[in-house]
Amino acid sequence: MLKLPDYIGPLAFGVKMGVILPGTDLLSEIVAALKKVAADGLLADSDVICVTESVVARAQENYVTLDQVAAEVKNKLKIEKNSKVGVVFPIASRNRFAMVLEGIAKAVPEGEVIVQLSYPCDEVGNQVISPYLAEKLTPAGGIIALSELTPDHCLHPVTKVNYPVMYQEIIEGQGAKANIIFANDPLAVLQSDPDGVIVADIHNRRQTQQKLLSHFANVITLQDLCNEGKYSSEWGLLGSNMSAGDKLKLAPQNADGFAKDLQQQVLAATGKQVEVLVYGDGAYKDPSTGIYELADPMPVFGKTDGFHGRFREGIKYKYLADVCYEEGKSREEIEAALAEQNLAALPDDLELTEGTTPRRIEDVIASLADLVSGSADAGTPVIVVKGFL
Repeated sequence: MLKLPDYIGPLAFGVKMGVILPGTDLLSEIVAALKKVAADGLLADSDVICVTESVVARAQENYVTLDQVAAEVKNKLKIEKNSKVGVVFPIASRNRFAMVLEGIAKAVPEGEVIVQLSYPCDEVGNQVISPYLAEKLTPAGGIIALSELTPDHCLHPVTKVNYPVMYQEIIEGQGAKANIIFANDPLAVLQSDPDGVIVADIHNRRQTQQKLLSHFANVITLQDLCNEGKYSSEWGLLGSNMSAGDKLKLAPQNADGFAKDLQQQVLAATGKQVEVLVYGDGAYKDPSTGIYELADPMPVFGKTDGFHGRFREGIKYKYLADVCYEEGKSREEIEAALAEQNLAALPDDLELTEGTTPRRIEDVIASLADLVSGSADAGTPVIVVKGFL
């Protein structure tokens, strides 16, 4: 039987699973996989079981069609097929927003869709206009029209996709008129006289909505669409991904409930008291591209109760070693004080967490799980994290 030696610190590893299809009994399959992990001595009390939200939602069959999205848009905004709809601050993404926009445009095939993009980058750091060009522009009324730019001005430096033009083509493909503008003040969209506005940014959606509501009444967010009924999510279209055909996969329903059910079943099957979280995008920024990877509303969609109120606060070992060595303490004395948590043996004015920023422990673990799983591309939608709790 395998067992990790005592000299191994915190770690995470992926658990390979078979293909998870709509309707799969995901709880049973994960428990069966974790029983093997436990049998090999690799599962312990206080381990964290991380399950990617995509397989939870897929097993729940939590999909909506573009026709359903269009119907939601018409119902929530009380608009007609020839109405004008404003869409403010969407991110530049084929996977995350292109099909959402298609559903919105489908609601007004004889009307108009005004897409207002922030510039030079979207909310998560995707470039939509060359920063050099953006510095040179002095738009009248704070608005730049797509017609004022050349295609190379809007080419994404990494994906090489011209997202503004792609969004224009998606809207026109549904028969509607496309009006693509660039402005950083959300109120700019009101200059196009829309009948309703959809706030499409992710992390600042409430602030954006409130600013618009102070001048215009008919404003909703993506979270308000597809957030009710059998196939829906409390996050609405936030956290949705393109799927096969004309369907969007939503974020999972009742992810907290799933996490707690899995915790109980793992305890019954293995005798191990673990914590469970359902994770999405990790909260980290790519240092090369400047893109902030968190396109989901948060890293964690659901979790068990053991995470509440817990923060990751690291001890600054390098700083501590330098200070204590300067005080004349030996390596053995410093290590013994830390091992026994004997703070009295350390200098009175020593701040152990000097320079650290407390973060919610579930966000740290979810980000780690996302990096390990590669968004489940490695066939490991379940990650076991050890040594953090």
